Amino acid sequence: MAGIYIHIPFCKQACHYCDFHFSTSVKSTEAMCEAICMEVLLQKTFLGKESVETIYFGGGTPSLISLEHLGVILSNIRKTFSVTENAEITLEANPDDIDLKKLEELKSLGVNRLSIGIQSFSDSILKWMNRAHTGEEALNSVLLAKEAGFQNITIDLIYGVPGLSPNDWATTLQQTIDLGVDHISAYCLTVERGTALGNRVAKGIEQPVDEELAAEHFQRMVKTLENAGYEQYEISNFARKGHYSRHNTAYWTGEKYLGLGPSAHSYDGSKRSWNVSSNPAYIKAINQGTLPSEQEVLSSADRYNEWVMTGLRTRWGIVPGLAQERFGVDMEVLFGESLRNLIESDLAHMQEGHFTLTRKGRLLADGIASELFITD
Repeated sequence: MAGIYIHIPFCKQACHYCDFHFSTSVKSTEAMCEAICMEVLLQKTFLGKESVETIYFGGGTPSLISLEHLGVILSNIRKTFSVTENAEITLEANPDDIDLKKLEELKSLGVNRLSIGIQSFSDSILKWMNRAHTGEEALNSVLLAKEAGFQNITIDLIYGVPGLSPNDWATTLQQTIDLGVDHISAYCLTVERGTALGNRVAKGIEQPVDEELAAEHFQRMVKTLENAGYEQYEISNFARKGHYSRHNTAYWTGEKYLGLGPSAHSYDGSKRSWNVSSNPAYIKAINQGTLPSEQEVLSSADRYNEWVMTGLRTRWGIVPGLAQERFGVDMEVLFGESLRNLIESDLAHMQEGHFTLTRKGRLLADGIASELFITD
């Protein structure tokens, strides 16, 4: 199984918590889409003979590009790679970019999964985030997607936001459940240096994320969604049975994937590569017939560490017994005591050879993973 990720670096505005904002002029979108199609040809041997089972249009707001350009990119991918008949084809969209006609046309192009960046149903929180849509538009976007015939819908939510009380968060979760979407991705607000929010926090204009409140939001979310029939199959992702994201699951399980567009990353099983982030530099290099990318060959230790890091985020965890076979790492010898201590501390458990984190342990996933890393 292999996947293709297309990074479309366009957005109408910079959100409060990032500075991701690129021109959406006709000229710029046309040049970018032409370059992506050219990169498809330059990368035609990257996946070898593996079939493509997932295609994901993400980053920025892919729904801003014209349906014509989207169709051309998909057509080029289908001509160049072996795309399975039932491939999962996802497109990210913002609520204010959605209308019934556009959704129906997206569906006719083959897009069969919609990821809507709702973030919140609260007007005050959306305003704080500098989002262009309202809570009502967020609700209506899901209803429109269903009316257009989309049966595979996921929405993004953000918690840990200053001013988001536990009761407000509970209301957002209940609104989400009432909408009947089958997949939810929920992320804790992070403050990155250099972003609009990062600068405001550094100057004392905004409060930093309250970690205790964020943890309370997380615990309430897990309990509420699990009680409503959702499975937490990855720390930030919840789905009803049969609706796991095939594309993201492939990332977490170490499958190959090809990234197209500025900043897009690729992985072929042994090395990771990434494209230049500058739009003009990306387009210029592609037009000259060269790939504007750098790469890193991963050592066995690198691949092992990634396996631990991503695996512990999932409900399947990791199988310590496979580490020797895959990476030459004897986890019992190197980390046996750590594994047992984590189990005794109720941060993890071992069942049928799978080492997985408990609900308590998921709050500390990154730290726990680092305890099991191989370092130089």
